[in-house]
Amino acid sequence: MNDTKRVRVLFVCMGNICRSPTAQGVFHKLVAEAGLAEQIETDSAGTHAYHLGEPPDPRAQETARRRGIDLADLRARRAVAEDFELYDYVLAMDQDNYQVLSALCPPGRDLERRLALLMDYAPQARLREVPDPYYGAAGGFDAVFDMVEEAAVGLLEEIRRRHL
Repeated sequence: MNDTKRVRVLFVCMGNICRSPTAQGVFHKLVAEAGLAEQIETDSAGTHAYHLGEPPDPRAQETARRRGIDLADLRARRAVAEDFELYDYVLAMDQDNYQVLSALCPPGRDLERRLALLMDYAPQARLREVPDPYYGAAGGFDAVFDMVEEAAVGLLEEIRRRHL
């Protein structure tokens, strides 16, 4: 774990405007409701620089807002190698982003153990990857929200068991 004793979690998708900010918002809300906001820090990033500095997709924001989560303050950033040193969990939304992150991970320091797929924390879920809703219909954002919510519960259980 990191040296400040806070557990740090980074959610990563391709552009950091749909899936990863949704996951960050969902998990942050869950953490706050559990009274653990002082112990668990969240962030999100993208593997590509398509949307640097932009807020989450309006459809992601609307889906989250309908479910009591405000994503408006989040801004897209690109994942960097140093994230593996700063974050205890680097969670990819799909296999493609997992592979990009794996290549980005500094070699020889056992940091790749921090990398996983988010859906690894929802072993009962049918899908192992969170699909990208960007080019799909609006309903895809609801499906993404449901998936990340399910995984967020399992992730919080894991963090409580291992770190708190």
